Amino acid sequence: MTFEELYYKVLEESIKTGKSPEIKPEYDSHHIDCLLNPGKYAPVIKVGDCSCNEGEEKCVLECIFGAISRDEDGKIYIDKDKCTGCATCIENCKSNNIIENKDVLPTLYSLKHSEGPVYALIAPAFLGQFSKDVTPGKLRTAFKKLGFDGMLEVALFADILTLKEALEFDKNIVTDTDFQLTSCCCPLWIAMIRKIYNELMPHVPGSVSPMVAAGRTVKHIHSNATTVFIGPCIAKKAEAREEDIKDAIDHVLTFQEMKDLFDLTEINPADCEESERDHSSKMGRIYARTGGVSEAVTRTLEKINPNRHISIRTEAADGVPGCRNLIKSIKEGKGKANFFEGMGCVGGCVGGPKRIIDKEEGRDNVNQYGEDATYETPIDNPYVIELLERIGFNTIEDLLEDNKIFTRTF
Repeated sequence: MTFEELYYKVLEESIKTGKSPEIKPEYDSHHIDCLLNPGKYAPVIKVGDCSCNEGEEKCVLECIFGAISRDEDGKIYIDKDKCTGCATCIENCKSNNIIENKDVLPTLYSLKHSEGPVYALIAPAFLGQFSKDVTPGKLRTAFKKLGFDGMLEVALFADILTLKEALEFDKNIVTDTDFQLTSCCCPLWIAMIRKIYNELMPHVPGSVSPMVAAGRTVKHIHSNATTVFIGPCIAKKAEAREEDIKDAIDHVLTFQEMKDLFDLTEINPADCEESERDHSSKMGRIYARTGGVSEAVTRTLEKINPNRHISIRTEAADGVPGCRNLIKSIKEGKGKANFFEGMGCVGGCVGGPKRIIDKEEGRDNVNQYGEDATYETPIDNPYVIELLERIGFNTIEDLLEDNKIFTRTF
């Protein structure tokens, strides 16, 4: 029985019985442990024997974080502390025996047994992923049918982080030689800077990602809540476990894992009733594609300080090679911008390894969703101010102060 066959078998069994799967002799003990206890393993796992000869493994050679090696027995080993979930090894595994870790079974357990509310936090790249007919309102209803108590769009928290990064830029960029690297959105971009190009960290503001901001806000309001992030990214599984921010997110599902749940429970989001709530601005919604963060911070900064003597000049890169080239140009003093954005996947989050639709269609959907927003920027969005006041921020400038929700220390 392959890992994928086992996955669908135990998932279907868990949905039907509402219990953890019975451990049977025909189940591979390692595979079943990966499914039941994903937190014990890296964001990507090895599910079969390596067919490469020693020294020929592309997964080892292509991993820029040094997370894959051979152990003392000559077997491929994935270091959970070094793995960022970039998925490069999955793309380069000749035998297709490296796959993403799956969080579905622990999520199902939380839906059945959690003492507090369980919230789905949906990434801004979700438009069209589950069918072009699935609106945000229908998706919200589909989550509730699965047992979630509610759905929040992470785009609303992208609005808040946009405000924070615009305020950081306004405070810190005071000469023509100053520059800032975004800390929002992409965990792979931040991992590259922290682990490989650490000398650039002073230029990264201490902000959490929108995912973490969403999870922490929910838990601030509902201390016993369970938070489940859903997106196209494997790297978010690694980010959610980082020591200083692991308080925010309990489970991370990819869009494909979410589709598996919908399919096996026979819930078709396109057939669900509308439950529309328009909370995010255009700028928060376009975070999902390359250049979205730069555009959002630029437009918001123009609103905050339209007469700034040093204007914001942005440059964006996507894909690991593109990000590394951008960082190289910054280090060599060739960068012409003062605000740099990096996205680990080509196209941005819409190009994530566990997307369901192609990245071009995803980008078009995100752009249209942005155009459909009632508010253009976070500063225009009354829901941003209302939410901030509810959790104790009386002014937007309070975002610059040290706090336990939107700030982290790198």
